[in-house]
Amino acid sequence: MKKISIITVCYNSEKTIEDTIRSVISQDYLNIEYIIVDGRSTDSTMQIVEKYASNISKKISEPDKGIYDAMSKGIGMASGEIIGILNSDDIFFTDSTISDIAKVFTGDQQVDAVYGNIAYYRGTDMEKKVRTWITKPYYEKFFEHGEVPAHPSLFVKKSVYDAIGTYFPDFKISSDYEFMLRAFKVHGYKSHHLNQFIVKMRVGGESTKSLKNVLIGNKEVKTAWQMNGLKPPLSFWFLRFVKKVLQLVKR
Repeated sequence: MKKISIITVCYNSEKTIEDTIRSVISQDYLNIEYIIVDGRSTDSTMQIVEKYASNISKKISEPDKGIYDAMSKGIGMASGEIIGILNSDDIFFTDSTISDIAKVFTGDQQVDAVYGNIAYYRGTDMEKKVRTWITKPYYEKFFEHGEVPAHPSLFVKKSVYDAIGTYFPDFKISSDYEFMLRAFKVHGYKSHHLNQFIVKMRVGGESTKSLKNVLIGNKEVKTAWQMNGLKPPLSFWFLRFVKKVLQLVKR
């Protein structure tokens, strides 16, 4: 049975962290390494974490340079063959989600990454879905057509991170985009699209909560292409915009 490391990064997450932790420890998969990387929270986040100390494999609480720096720290701490990142205000869709992910990796040893769909919820009501993000299988012009895997649903072999690196801390919003562009487009790692919901997300993430953040995110996406020696077609920005709008209107 493959060991799967799940990393939760958090900072002042007292309102949601318990739901996230319980989502992980209730999984029916038996070989999970759970890692929590806290940015030195000033609220009761770490007190809540300590309640579940016996279910948490590794934890640290120290200042960091932002969410991507914290993710990279967690990846460095991980000993699992496969790594997934579950944000501190998200939960897995079902108690068998990790088992479903593991079956894909076990069934095809050549698969380097698995991703699927995510559903968005508002506030504390994690039963009332407000929109969905239905992803597609990867193909040659995937990124050029404005597609991108849903990063909260992404599970990657540790060997991939070891080979090509993790996340750039200087990016505020789109370092996950850059990593996936680098992994799939530049290095050609094999992915599998699992066409089911993987994660329940609360709406209001950094990338869309303000016009300023949208602009920052787009600038970082442009930089991501440039730093990998790539140039998107002129149609890319229009297609990216259309797909964002479609996410907002789909239920």
